[in-house]
Amino acid sequence: MPVTRLIVMNGSGGAFTSIAATIPARRVEIREDEATGNGPQGLIYQKPDDNFTNSYTVSTPGPTMISITAFGRVPKGKMVHRSGAKPGDRVVVTGTIGDAASGLDIRRGGAVAAVLADDAAAREMLVGRYRLPQPRTALAGAVRDYAHAAMDVSDGLAGDIAKLCAASSVSAVIDAQSVPLSAAAATLLARGTIGIETIVSGGDDYEILCAIPENRFEAFAQAAARAGVAATSIGTVIAGASVPKFLDAQGREIALQRLSYSHF
Repeated sequence: MPVTRLIVMNGSGGAFTSIAATIPARRVEIREDEATGNGPQGLIYQKPDDNFTNSYTVSTPGPTMISITAFGRVPKGKMVHRSGAKPGDRVVVTGTIGDAASGLDIRRGGAVAAVLADDAAAREMLVGRYRLPQPRTALAGAVRDYAHAAMDVSDGLAGDIAKLCAASSVSAVIDAQSVPLSAAAATLLARGTIGIETIVSGGDDYEILCAIPENRFEAFAQAAARAGVAATSIGTVIAGASVPKFLDAQGREIALQRLSYSHF
């Protein structure tokens, strides 16, 4: 389970973590500084409220396997599900979308890598967003206090909005122009190197997707600002059972051939 899922379900950045590692040929100790991201072999995020409990390491003749388990706590009756969105709620997403998909393309030596060949800073940022996404733990309390429904954006924004809406028996209309982009992603989109479908279906963003009641949105936005997390309203929940629509600047529906990564 991604740490972002603990945030949206539990209103928690995680209570404690545990690691089990199976490493070829020889027994290797995993130090706490490495496990929390301080060492060169950092495995999980370092957060002020982390409580790293233990590690268990064994050797194997096979490939390296590392299992990290994160646990969270939530006050009774306060868990935020993806099934509570209601017509009229604002669809809100944190951070920026699409960076990780471009970072993966760079790692694969694709079109993005070629276009940004002379921009090392942009390449580093995009690859960093793919390889080490930062969970929005500071927003956990605000999600719990203000959201009707929430989930993490892991498989792709378009597909994850569809999942939230299906669980809530609603639909949504999304303004594609409002989807928050980094400067690098906006440049790639403007040049035609990537399209809006790549941005909203690429996945690995690990941002937070929320359905926020209209009368709570300003309070949520202020809480996000105090937490130092960008939160952008990108659309509206509507009644119905259709797949959520993404609209262009002229209000026309964008035909998406792919909504998200599929695990099966």
